[in-house]
This record gives sequence, structure tokens and C-alpha cells, in this order.
Amino acid sequence: MKIGIAADHGGFDLKQIVVEMIKAEGYDVIDYGAHEYDKYDDYPDLIIPLAEGISKGEVQKGIAICGSGVGASIVANKVKNVRAALITETYSAHQGVEHDALNVICLGGRVIGQELAREIVFAFLNAEYTGEERHDRRLGKVNQLEDNWN
Repeated sequence: MKIGIAADHGGFDLKQIVVEMIKAEGYDVIDYGAHEYDKYDDYPDLIIPLAEGISKGEVQKGIAICGSGVGASIVANKVKNVRAALITETYSAHQGVEHDALNVICLGGRVIGQELAREIVFAFLNAEYTGEERHDRRLGKVNQLEDNWN
């Protein structure tokens, strides 16, 4: 499975750690940046390419990191076919995939530590969408809203 990852300056240090974690487990990682620390970078410039990678099918799941995770979540959800959420614990990391086809988790580089990030990331990466009728029905409504938005 190809995993995309991106972070601004607020998530840069955590991104470096997460990349190594997931590579060590054998995942193929596409790093959308930042590739060097720049305290003046803007999260949309880094998160949008990741979200577009999800939308185009270049990567199957994504990890977006900014200082709080909020900005990353907002901007990622502006891209069609992206279902991103700010995640702060493991239950939502796997349940979001299983029930809602979550394909991007957003983390706060300034608010969670390395071990919690590890647990969240692997709960997300190891989860699979159930495809149950009720979940398909709900996802269909979300997709219809997205398709009809002016």
C-alpha cells in the first residue's frame, strides 16, 4: 500500500519520525513535503498535493500533519474524494476507516507525542472499510453532496 505524507513547519519533526516508522513496517511512502524546515511555509501548499494524490489514486491513504492538525484537516477536505479527519486517539483512527472510508488522518505535531502518533498511524493503516450496506448508504450520501456542490 502506498502512503502519502505531508507536513508544514508545525508538523515537520513529527513527519520525519512517522516516515521512518511506516517505512520500517514495509509501507511504500510518498513524501509530499516539506522536505526541509521552513518556519514561514503555509500548510495549504503542502497538504493540497497530498490530498490531490489521494484523489488521483497515487496513494491509498494519507497522513497530513500541521501544528494542531486543524488546518490540515480543513484544507484536505476541500479536495474531491478526500475524507480527512483530525485524529487524537486510536478508536477514531480505525473506526473512521471502517465506517466512513476515512482516507487521510490529520495529526497535530505540536499536540501529540511520538508514541501516540505511532498507535494512531498504525490503527489507521491497518483498518479496512467494512463495506456494510449502512456504511455504503451513508458514504453514497456524502459522495452525492460532494458531486452536487456548486
